[in-house]
Amino acid sequence: MSIGRTSLALALAGTLVACGGGGGNSSPATGGTPTPSPATSACSLENRKAWVLDQLRTYYLFPDLLDTGVNPAAYPTVQSYIDALVAPARALGRDRSFTYITSIEEETRLINSGASAGFGIRLAYDTSAGRVFVLEAFENAPAFAQGFDRGTEILAVNGTSTASLLASGGPQAFSDALGSSNPGVTRTFTIRQPDQTEATVSVIKSEYELDPISDRYGVKVIDNGGTPVGYINLRTFIVEDAGTQLRAAIDGFRQQGISEVILDFRYNGGGLVSVAETLGDLLGADKVGQQFSRTIFRDSLSSNNATRLFETRPQAIAATKIALIGTGSTASASELVGNAFIPYLGNNTALVGSNTYGKPVGQIARDKAECDDRLRVVAFRTVNAAGGGDYYNGLASVYPQTCAATDDIFDPLGSVDEASTGAALGFLRGAACSAIGQAGAAGQSQRGQIKQVEYQAIRPTEPSAAQYRIPGLF
Repeated sequence: MSIGRTSLALALAGTLVACGGGGGNSSPATGGTPTPSPATSACSLENRKAWVLDQLRTYYLFPDLLDTGVNPAAYPTVQSYIDALVAPARALGRDRSFTYITSIEEETRLINSGASAGFGIRLAYDTSAGRVFVLEAFENAPAFAQGFDRGTEILAVNGTSTASLLASGGPQAFSDALGSSNPGVTRTFTIRQPDQTEATVSVIKSEYELDPISDRYGVKVIDNGGTPVGYINLRTFIVEDAGTQLRAAIDGFRQQGISEVILDFRYNGGGLVSVAETLGDLLGADKVGQQFSRTIFRDSLSSNNATRLFETRPQAIAATKIALIGTGSTASASELVGNAFIPYLGNNTALVGSNTYGKPVGQIARDKAECDDRLRVVAFRTVNAAGGGDYYNGLASVYPQTCAATDDIFDPLGSVDEASTGAALGFLRGAACSAIGQAGAAGQSQRGQIKQVEYQAIRPTEPSAAQYRIPGLF
């Protein structure tokens, strides 16, 4: 959703947060780099809370689900006050941490260049066994150079075992042990690789750029029983350069005559609506002029409702089959793209893996520049060409076809031996599969063992701008 299409006069920027599901966002206009002034009266905790209340009263998608009677003085932070205000919506599953306060400067840097600071790994824990694993490693970040990659298990942090940390305070205790996201923070890890070799290494957090599509496995052409299939693993929609990388990837598919596609969004928490729309265009060469999605605001802002049509892209293909790989970390723009193709492809599109997060709503950005405050407020919902949306229980509730498979973290992403990728290829071939949610349904790894382990992304209680968008990032 761009400012131009919605004509929202107050420099609103449509955006969807990672850890949600269903929409995306466009680049927010910030009016330059803000100068935080927390000591001024305008930036006092009291005034920041009052500003948040005013914004929510004006723009919140669910005005009847705001608890405006809560006492702001009872909450020590702006975010805790926001959480209290939206508690009724949260209780109904309509706003699960989707409305939040963040830094204008930090988020702008993230969107414009993918700038982040940390180790550069996504972490998740085995909810039954109390173990922490690396789901993915960013190649240009410090941890990858020290041997961290998909399937690496973290046994200890600074000499304290992972088991002890989880036993003492769950995933938050583990998150706390990793320290702040500031460059220069150092931690010593004991790690175990999938081949069972162990090592103790030190990693220093530093600035790096989030690459939306990995150069190692992000784009592939897979021979699927004689039919070429285009595989794309998009890590995030939040970095603007994702659009450029997607155009290059799909153009490669076009040149090879590919029309069957796997969209691997298993850890993609969403991001820019503009990038989601670009991807829709790139897969919908035969749908130009038809509806991609419709954006709907609250009744008092209905003049901003807008319909987005598929547009012409020279790199586009006409996708005939799409398999979308998802997990509980798949949200926001990821869900928006999948939902948009359901009316057109029907049983030729499927959700593969496990159910998604469920966030058919999106945020706009409201800035208090003098305090470096950006309020991401849930302000709209999106529906597809058939009017389908409201998948608060995840995309499995609306997809005509689903195929259950595990996230096999001990096989590389994009490998035909990896359970979810294999299940996606099976769907495209027309193979039978078990529906998501069916008892006992699971994917199978190359080792011939059924794996039913649930990996849950670790998220700190006070996430950075990047952690809001990229589940499990540290």
